[in-house]
Amino acid sequence: MADDIERIIIIPLRATKNAPRTKRAKRAVKEVKEHIMRHMKVEEKNVWLDTALNEKIWENGIRNPPSKIAVKAIKFDDGLVEVTLAE
Repeated sequence: MADDIERIIIIPLRATKNAPRTKRAKRAVKEVKEHIMRHMKVEEKNVWLDTALNEKIWENGIRNPPSKIAVKAIKFDDGLVEVTLAE
């Protein structure tokens, strides 16, 4: 438990607006994963997004995801990263 790395990260989702409007929320989820992969140094298969985070991204529908989102990322000893909404 002592080796777990925990970070609060604010992820900008500006590039999402470049996607076609019917694919923006999907693109936002992809951007969150890419940002976590880059900053926590893991592969995509080791990134797990919480249901509440997914619902927050999709809250305004597929066309209008938030422009930025604050998340809490916890990297466990086995390399898995759990991403949840920051309180």
